[in-house]
Amino acid sequence: MCFSCSQLSKLQEVSLRNCAVNGPGDKGGIAKACPNLRSIDLSKNLLSSWDEVVDIADQLKHLEVLNLSENKLKFPSSSPSPTGTFSALKVLVLNRIGITWTEVLRCASGCPVLEKLYLESNSIVISERPTDVLQTVKLLDLSSNQLIDENQLFLIAYLPRLEQLILSDIGLSSIHFPDAGVGCKTSMFPSLQYLVLNDNRISQWSFFNELDKLQSLHTLSCARNPLTESSKDAQTTRQFIIARIGQLRTLNKCAIQREERRGAELDYRKAFGNEWKKAGGHQDPDKNRPNEEFLAAHPRYQSLCLKYGAPEDGELKVQQPFLLKNQLLTLKIKHPNQLDQKVIEKRLPESMTIQKVKGLLSRLLKVPVSELLLSYESPKMPGREIELENDQQSLQFYSVENGDCLLVRW
Repeated sequence: MCFSCSQLSKLQEVSLRNCAVNGPGDKGGIAKACPNLRSIDLSKNLLSSWDEVVDIADQLKHLEVLNLSENKLKFPSSSPSPTGTFSALKVLVLNRIGITWTEVLRCASGCPVLEKLYLESNSIVISERPTDVLQTVKLLDLSSNQLIDENQLFLIAYLPRLEQLILSDIGLSSIHFPDAGVGCKTSMFPSLQYLVLNDNRISQWSFFNELDKLQSLHTLSCARNPLTESSKDAQTTRQFIIARIGQLRTLNKCAIQREERRGAELDYRKAFGNEWKKAGGHQDPDKNRPNEEFLAAHPRYQSLCLKYGAPEDGELKVQQPFLLKNQLLTLKIKHPNQLDQKVIEKRLPESMTIQKVKGLLSRLLKVPVSELLLSYESPKMPGREIELENDQQSLQFYSVENGDCLLVRW
């Protein structure tokens, strides 16, 4: 070896980048010098065969992390490693090494506790379903493998512990879970919580409808797709994705707060309300029967009507833009803790931020802004009080409407 094991023995992690590896050296030499080594980076070296990797790893009984990226390795056609060689290995990085899926499964068969597997840029075709291998894997990175399609993904859909799946830049444009109908959950990817779909070809909203079928998904990244990039209003696109995937908690690395979800779902309900009515939707639950085409395009719409109530005709009127009078809200202002204060009525722009509303009320009531707490109630949701927690958001963001009542406390 062309590195000093006397130096490595003091480290838990070692990088061998820019070092040409010609073999494991004297038999047992690494084990004597570095008995407790747990992480080793052999990327960008001159390793030529898997046998060399086995010779090195066989001396490192505590090895947990192994990076072999950018080595042109030749893999044997039979079982690639003796039993016990990778008994402690949890993280295996095989980016850009020209490995095939069959070779991946052979290598993984010797890693009984493997948790993270990175396979970026290998031109992989998923040709068979893992049965006795990869059963402990929690993270799988298949980024930049352009030959993978949705049918191949079904072959890994039943890995029991797979929580994180990275599919950036694989050319994916569609996904469909045939075992789950409208409004149902799929049995595929049962543990999947974290999904990355950046830099793909997603251009249809139906893609996100399908993602709602994943029973455990709560974190999604889908930046730089045609649907998200072509939109002029990035905020509306974000709202529609949130509204279509009910259990989502984080989108494109930004947490979805409770008030954001509520605003997104109410705006979505309003945006497609006229389409819903034309398809057979009705405020009367006994007459509310939208057709199958609408339900297929908007599978969560009915549940949002149950959650917030069916949209009223007044909500669905198309307002003329750019006219201030069409953007003003007539609101009652009450003071629940100050019984001597009269109820007043104000007309406020729907774009007005909560901070500015507090400033106005501070001047009216002679109360410092820092002491004011705002919430509102709507006749459409009797018994519910919605807190206006974020000073930087607008009344429109919280879906405050004409006739609603602002509650002011101090």
